[in-house]
Amino acid sequence: MGFVGFDLDMTLVDSADGIVASVQYVVGEYGVHADGDEIRSTIGLPLDHVFPRWLPDEPYDVLLAAYRAHYRVNGIPLTVPMPGAAAAIDAVRAAGDRVLVVTAKYGAVAELALNAAGLDADEVVGDLFAEGKASALREHGAWAYVGDHPGDVRAARAAQVHAVAVATGPTGAAELFEAGPDVVLADLTELPAWLAAAR
Repeated sequence: MGFVGFDLDMTLVDSADGIVASVQYVVGEYGVHADGDEIRSTIGLPLDHVFPRWLPDEPYDVLLAAYRAHYRVNGIPLTVPMPGAAAAIDAVRAAGDRVLVVTAKYGAVAELALNAAGLDADEVVGDLFAEGKASALREHGAWAYVGDHPGDVRAARAAQVHAVAVATGPTGAAELFEAGPDVVLADLTELPAWLAAAR
């Protein structure tokens, strides 16, 4: 039995509305307006890459605390599963593997987001981004990693596991191809067939 790893935001769950609302709330407290589409383009990045776009001179720890407090109450309930997410998780388990979520999101919040979307994972590791995710993939013995960002492809390559990209986040299929995954899928509805072939 091995693990199949998944990114969280815009891979397993659509958290965009909640993230946008919480970022806009925090920057709005400082009298700044953040465009929703611009925020959406940053989803999947760690928040220390996001807030400096609008509040470069404010202390990040203060912004992060305000964001997490707002997101837990107001953002989490807006989280929904991505198309095919539940069936993809079922396919992993039907093949005898387990589900590992490795995300830049704070671990406890990631579990809340999964629960809100009606999904569950066997293991959740948070606070890791791009190549930093490789350590968790290696530690858990994952054989594949599925994500929507070029950083997720780099994570899989660094861990020497199958890199599966899904074009469901801010990054288009062409840019994902450039990152060099094993495959680019339109969405998770195509994952069960790929898993069956790869196994």
